[in-house]
Amino acid sequence: QVQLVESGGGLVQAGGSLSLSCAASGRTFSWYDMGWFRQSPGKEREFVAAIRWSGGTTYYADSVKDRFTISRDNAKNTVYLQMNSLKPEDTAVYYCATKVGGSNWYSIRNYNYWGQGTQVTVSS
Repeated sequence: QVQLVESGGGLVQAGGSLSLSCAASGRTFSWYDMGWFRQSPGKEREFVAAIRWSGGTTYYADSVKDRFTISRDNAKNTVYLQMNSLKPEDTAVYYCATKVGGSNWYSIRNYNYWGQGTQVTVSS
């Protein structure tokens, strides 16, 4: 079992930046590919970004490409999401999760352990 705790959310104006962190405990963090998802009220949870266990390969949703950067520090058992040029449509609860298998990095069905989420609100 893996426990995940997100932090770093908050209120920011459009065009601003936020950095989210996801601290993991439990099983060896470095074994897991990791992902970030987000969910807005009334919408399904959607893929944002993911990173391989080694940190060598990353994946992004088209809506955040070139604005968000996912990274990880296996020594600190932490995965990060740097969010720049934020837009009001980025407002959501952001969740990190462990990827357990499957070839589709974008599918929520391939992720199992989830954190409790952190709220990001972008004002216009």
